[in-house]
Amino acid sequence: MKVLIAGAGIGGLTTALFLQRQGMRCEIFEQAKEIRALGVGIVLMPHAVAQLAALDLLPELDAIATRSAHMYYETRRGQGVWDEPRGMLAGHAVPQFFVHRGLLQTMLFEAACRTLPEGSIHLGQRFEAFRQTADGVTVDVVAADGTITAAHGDVLVGADGIHSVVRQRLVPQEGPPLWSGLMMWRGAADWATFKGGASMLIAGGVDAKVVCYPIGPGTTPETRLTNWVVCARTAPFGATPPRREDWARPGQMADLAPLLKQFTIDTVNVDALVAATGTFWEYPMCDRDPIAHWSQGRVTLLGDAAHPMYPMGGNGASQAILDARCLSDALATHDEPVAALKTYEQDRLPGTSEIVRLNRGGGPEAVIDAIEVRAPDGFADIDAVLSRGEREQIVRGYASKSSVMSARAVAQSVATGGR
Repeated sequence: MKVLIAGAGIGGLTTALFLQRQGMRCEIFEQAKEIRALGVGIVLMPHAVAQLAALDLLPELDAIATRSAHMYYETRRGQGVWDEPRGMLAGHAVPQFFVHRGLLQTMLFEAACRTLPEGSIHLGQRFEAFRQTADGVTVDVVAADGTITAAHGDVLVGADGIHSVVRQRLVPQEGPPLWSGLMMWRGAADWATFKGGASMLIAGGVDAKVVCYPIGPGTTPETRLTNWVVCARTAPFGATPPRREDWARPGQMADLAPLLKQFTIDTVNVDALVAATGTFWEYPMCDRDPIAHWSQGRVTLLGDAAHPMYPMGGNGASQAILDARCLSDALATHDEPVAALKTYEQDRLPGTSEIVRLNRGGGPEAVIDAIEVRAPDGFADIDAVLSRGEREQIVRGYASKSSVMSARAVAQSVATGGR
């Protein structure tokens, strides 16, 4: 079986590595002319790390990422709402990681270059269209000079992100992504360690939050390359999102400075952290409504092309990695591609659709949203505002739903000794 993959992001590359491990051929078509370490920090949850470990990539992850130790949720004044250990300190068999998205993508790309047959990865090739027949699918890709090339395979996987062209062909009436009205400013700077040096802090609530966590070593033993995100409402929910060309544009301190005055957090001087950053970036927080089907015949979707979600709970990249494992397992265990894609969709679509909906409600961060609503000026007794049991239900309830992977993938992982 030969699988064509549109997109060489985290989901597409992980899919290719699993397909190769399962003995299937694949070709990847990526619009970018080169893979560069772009972006800022993301979180890889243990359920996703376990799948990368099954690809023997855990040592490489350790070389580029930070093992996370603890999570802290606080108010915008720095009052503690909830905290708990993470990763192996929380009893998982593998770590949770904080990692630079671009370094993770580069690591996966280099692994694919080592593992896949020469000529399997095509850069500078923009996906244009597909045509299905009874015995396969043909895709048209366009080079930078306008040359159109056709490639033929048994299956097409659209792993081409929230602006997926494959999804647009499958759901032509859908329209643009949906904007929450929240804008995110993201950057990273060398900064003093806080809360043990391997922790995530999320502070604020409802319409303004700050997130900080280390994603790499600093210039001294007392510092880390620290990823930060400031998120604030700049428009009502459902407003028209900024033009696609304005996504990931350089942020302006004049826009961000007034928002920072809301935060007085003892452990991290957010104003100074942002000021210490060179260029930072502005992104609208967008997703899409879940759709009834990802697959049409021999064509399916994966990752952000299938289930773009708000960046709550560290689940964007993590769910794409679970998709990759589940899809490769389904293709390996079905002789008929259409049946394999149906199995993959049945295993993954309901759960990821639920995560999209949960993230719209704040995901695990709903615990600080609730405190902000009930006690916007702070509190003397957190339990009088929201009991420990209620707080635990918000955080742990989300975690239990977002970490579920298909029974098929679990069974396959066990049967192969985690490989």
